[in-house]
Amino acid sequence: MRPREVRPLLSQPHAAHRGIAFLFGLLVATSAAAQLVERVVDGDTIIVEGVGRVRLIGVDTPETVHPNRPVEFFGKEASAFTKGLLEGNRVRLEYDQERQDRYGRTLAYVYLSDGTFVNAEIIRRGYGHAYTRFPFRHMEAFRQFEREARDNRRGLWGEVVGGSNPPD
Repeated sequence: MRPREVRPLLSQPHAAHRGIAFLFGLLVATSAAAQLVERVVDGDTIIVEGVGRVRLIGVDTPETVHPNRPVEFFGKEASAFTKGLLEGNRVRLEYDQERQDRYGRTLAYVYLSDGTFVNAEIIRRGYGHAYTRFPFRHMEAFRQFEREARDNRRGLWGEVVGGSNPPD
């Protein structure tokens, strides 16, 4: 039996159209149009119009609303930072492999209209840790942002005990 001749993709217009449609479908499946942030629940959880509760992928901020835990050190500052960035603004959500966590929250990367990558900015400024319990696309970058925040004593690692230091 002779091996089949492989024809170039362009000579197979239906295959090319299917490929383009597939790539477009992937793009649509991984991000959404700009949506309004209705409320910030805490430093790493928000409520987005038409989506509901959204947990920021790769970010862990100190607790402020956990039913069984007291407010943690720097929790109020982290929540205030996220609120200042997001509440009332439109954001674009991008998704990774898992679309929901075990609590039914949507898992997403959040971007402001100016392109600010909110998940990374929270860590970079020292308002949260890189949450590396589960793998995600930006894990190494988030670890580096956390190291830089620690090294530069920003946010959680700042010199002002019990309060926030000015953002850079």
